[in-house]
Amino acid sequence: MGSKPISDATNDTGKDTQTEVSNKESGRAPNPEHTEGKNKKARIEQTHEQVTDDIMHHPDLVNPLDDTRIDIKTPFTKDSQRIKGDKHKYEYDVVVLGAGPAGEAAAMKLTKSGKKVAVIDPREQVGGNSTHVGTIPSKALRQSVFNLINFRRDPMFTKAMEYQQVPLNKVLTNARKVIRNQVSTHTRFYERNRIDVIHGWASFIDAHTLSVEKDDGIFETVTFNKAIITVGSRPYRPDILDFNHPRVFDSDKILQMDYVVKKIIIYGAGVIGCEYASIFTGLGYKVDLINNQDQLLNYLDSEISDAIAHDFRQFGVLIRSNEEIDHLETHDDYVVLHLKSGKRIKSDAILWSNGRSGNTEGLNLEAIGLEANSRGQLKVDDTYCTGVENIYAAGDVIGWPSLASAAYDQGRCAAAFMVGDSDAEPVSSVPTGICTIPEISCIGKTEQELTDEKVPYEVGQAFFKHLARAQIIGERSGVLKILFHRDTLEILGIHCYGNHASEIIHIGQAVMKCNATLEYFVNTTFNYPTMAEAYRVAALNGLNRVF
Repeated sequence: MGSKPISDATNDTGKDTQTEVSNKESGRAPNPEHTEGKNKKARIEQTHEQVTDDIMHHPDLVNPLDDTRIDIKTPFTKDSQRIKGDKHKYEYDVVVLGAGPAGEAAAMKLTKSGKKVAVIDPREQVGGNSTHVGTIPSKALRQSVFNLINFRRDPMFTKAMEYQQVPLNKVLTNARKVIRNQVSTHTRFYERNRIDVIHGWASFIDAHTLSVEKDDGIFETVTFNKAIITVGSRPYRPDILDFNHPRVFDSDKILQMDYVVKKIIIYGAGVIGCEYASIFTGLGYKVDLINNQDQLLNYLDSEISDAIAHDFRQFGVLIRSNEEIDHLETHDDYVVLHLKSGKRIKSDAILWSNGRSGNTEGLNLEAIGLEANSRGQLKVDDTYCTGVENIYAAGDVIGWPSLASAAYDQGRCAAAFMVGDSDAEPVSSVPTGICTIPEISCIGKTEQELTDEKVPYEVGQAFFKHLARAQIIGERSGVLKILFHRDTLEILGIHCYGNHASEIIHIGQAVMKCNATLEYFVNTTFNYPTMAEAYRVAALNGLNRVF
């Protein structure tokens, strides 16, 4: 079948061309409809050509379900540097034992220094004891009780509200929400920094090998070049008490109490004991606080110690000082505490809060030549290194100051020393933070210490009841106390008692760290009305005593 002549072509372009030629030959004017049709078809053709052209430049539609993968083959990626940063034959550059504040800080510092890091913790969730049974739940619990106290004191609600005692477990509702949020937040930290988190109980095989027992009973072996022990601490449990009894508690088990008591004994008037005395009193329980010393928190400035003792008594806490347990008598519906002084105290339950022990039991420290003291704590040098050169330790497991804030800094500093940072230094300036109701916080020397050292100091005070901000928020007690050298005006110590004390103290801490004098507080403009204004009031009060 032959090709058709152009005049017989069926395409539109051919027809238009033929019509145009015939019109020219006959001398007739072109038909406007034919001309418009020709131009329209030309534009369509041009558009098709452009579309065809553009198809060549369409961006790829990425489909994560296909097999297309992009990888970098160069040996210079950050992760390859991390894996190959140290020359050794082990799986990890560093293994961190414990996922609490110290362990997390150490792991983050190490991974950002290019190390391949694994964190081993027996809990299924990160955060350590601080998040699950220590700092976070107790402080969240304290806040809930503090809110309840303020609600009951507010005259707007007093008449409308029926007074009821609530079980501790119910008040912990908010604490559980905070714990979940904290776990979620810190889990993302590990994921973003590509740190391996291994859940299980670790024990040393040798100085470079760990055995990890998983929940399913399977054992896994992990090798490492160096290790940091940050296993934290737990409540000390003496053998004379049966902690399986439903009316005998420590500061971990107390978070499971799900019944109301009218009276509770708290044995031990340290930080934890005093914090829980505030909590139970706020819930309307009668509290007997057994103090082994002659003064509450006797390491504090005596004026602050006297203030908390006075307020405790005002709130109904019965403080029994210089007492020691003889034995505890337990019954189904009550307990009787027998003291060596001959006193007998009956209550619905007892909370033992007398000391803590490092969680070193079960680590098989003998395999690496380490030995913990009687309280399960490890000895370290100024670089946080133990007696074994590649094993470091930080946090509660090394003792002082046994605070979550300090543990975080100790873990970071231990890692800094491990990687050889030139500006690394041990943690020394740590503010005390005690979340009683009201709070206590201090840093530096006490009056008694300065008197013993024969330092010519002077005192500046600001009582909260005189501050506009305190009056607005209803603070009834509290004081900020500044100790300074009367000749040089050097700040020697800052002591704060009252709600928000743990926040207020940081202003003074920063000024002390910068070696500024009392004049800083006099010459600085503070927002008004604020609690921070107490620094200016206390400074002026102290300068009035200088002559």
